[in-house]
Amino acid sequence: MSKITIADLEVFYCVGVPDEERAKPQRLLLTVDLEFDFGPAALTDRVTKTIDYQAVANFLLHFGEERSWKLIEKLATDLAEGVVNEFHPDTVTVEVKKFALSQARYVSATVSRARSGPGILKKAAWGIP
Repeated sequence: MSKITIADLEVFYCVGVPDEERAKPQRLLLTVDLEFDFGPAALTDRVTKTIDYQAVANFLLHFGEERSWKLIEKLATDLAEGVVNEFHPDTVTVEVKKFALSQARYVSATVSRARSGPGILKKAAWGIP
């Protein structure tokens, strides 16, 4: 399997348990791994044969507009599901880094989602029978 990684994309989303923390967007870093066969793109050198990482980045940059989350775990899950539905990788892994603890470099939550067909999430990825 081939993989494209977008590492530490800087976004600004409203996330946090207290209302005050969600009142304004805060800086987060996203790392997104897109697993799929990009062999056809490598053979043809055509962007139409791959997942356009610029389009994925734009999707992520705007994903938080007019939305908020209490937990980075929920945010990571929503991002992964959105990327699978929009761009159809075989598997996506999303890590959300938040700078919430002064004693730590960051806190992160990571989630993976897979599709079972064109644009269809595997329910087993959520633990749903």
